[in-house]
Amino acid sequence: MLEFCRASHGKRLAAVALPALLLAGCFGEQSALLPSSTGSTSGEIAPRISPIQRASDQEHQRLLAAFGGEYRAPRARAALDEVVQKLAKAGDGQIGQYEITILNSPVVNAFALPNGRLYVTRGLLALANDTSEVASVLAHEIAHVTARHAVERAEKEAESAVVSEVVSQVLKDPARGAAVQAGSKLSLARFSRQQELTADQISVRNIARASYDPYGAGRFLATLGRNTAYRNSGQNQSADDKRLDILSSHPQTPERIAAVTAAARQIGAPGIGERDAGHWLAAIEGLAFGDDPRDGVVRGRRYLNSTLRIGFTAPEGFSLEAAQDMVIGVSASGSQALRFDSVTLKSGQTLESYVAAGWIEGVETTGIEPIQIAGQPAVIAHGKGTDWMFRLAAVQVGDRVYRFILAARGANDPERAMRSLIDSFRTLTPAEAQSVRPMQIRLIAAEAGDTVASMAQRMPEQDRPEELFRLLNGLDRDTALDPGRRYKIIAE
Repeated sequence: MLEFCRASHGKRLAAVALPALLLAGCFGEQSALLPSSTGSTSGEIAPRISPIQRASDQEHQRLLAAFGGEYRAPRARAALDEVVQKLAKAGDGQIGQYEITILNSPVVNAFALPNGRLYVTRGLLALANDTSEVASVLAHEIAHVTARHAVERAEKEAESAVVSEVVSQVLKDPARGAAVQAGSKLSLARFSRQQELTADQISVRNIARASYDPYGAGRFLATLGRNTAYRNSGQNQSADDKRLDILSSHPQTPERIAAVTAAARQIGAPGIGERDAGHWLAAIEGLAFGDDPRDGVVRGRRYLNSTLRIGFTAPEGFSLEAAQDMVIGVSASGSQALRFDSVTLKSGQTLESYVAAGWIEGVETTGIEPIQIAGQPAVIAHGKGTDWMFRLAAVQVGDRVYRFILAARGANDPERAMRSLIDSFRTLTPAEAQSVRPMQIRLIAAEAGDTVASMAQRMPEQDRPEELFRLLNGLDRDTALDPGRRYKIIAE
């Protein structure tokens, strides 16, 4: 059970712990490592990579499982394939063929495997505003492969397996163990500072050779910095949160921007090369944005899960974040936190006996009261830990038990917030479940008089819509909109 003092970064810890076998990602919000296989695989992708360095199909499937599977987007995939082909022709020497996969994940990340497989998340694609920007990402990943950085990282992970085993065997405190392992995997998964800077330099040269704007690398790195700031400003992040952000494990973003900008200036003045913004934006229009409805979606303070056919609304002032198997919420002040998840009762176990046994380690459960919530049998209770007051609720729907935990720091009893929470819980009708659709990227042409505020009003269910609108479109705070230009918004 994750401690509530760590609830604000529960998703991030879970995300880092899960893909321990994946290869290092360069551009995203989490870091991952996939060691290369010692066995052979059918269908060599990059001919210069030795059999020992090839990733197996099994490892490919692990990566897909960790990041939501493959996302089918024919227009975006065609645009990416075109970029990769141009980069392959422009690269130094024979670099072989590369295969790209779009991952169905809202996180912002890109990966390269030693055998030449390239991966980008749909979350990353949504941030790019022209073809040269996404070309800089792919060129950076290809550079890691051609420079053999990926192979070096896989070998280092293999050498460090003993460290991971010792951590898992010795540490008995689950929360502390998760934090230590997450930090350890972060340090193992990242490329070295010099490797990142080298890949940046190679990528700038190659996108210019492929006739793209070499300044696209600097623009996209700036967007990544804005994305990190956007996420951090919406959460009460601790030092651990910031340490787990991928940009904090790489050379500082301003340093990288300065380096790629200097490299671009050696090639030519701003204005050279293709940006091809219209082609790229057309390719990603309709791309899903944010959570997948099959895993549950957050709409403001509401959580809706079309697969489980349930929904609830967080108390006033809470912000929610959906993870793979849970929902984490934090109040604006950081003094209260909530967690929602589900379990299945053992054969013959009653709801009351389950709650009485206590599902939070170190918290004594008292005041158990059977009630009904949304017409379903339920139990509420309360408890007290060292630094937190708890309110608990468990709702049984069929053989599944949905669990709510609300915690308040100090002596503040979160009873009122829990009442609001459980009163909002309901089961969705088939029609309601079917109506839960993913948010998508839409393109809207600005009219005369339109501002960031007026465009953001088209995204009422998004958190901090004005800030998000500027992030999506690469706009500085004081940038005015151009009438007739098409801008990205998020809508159903």
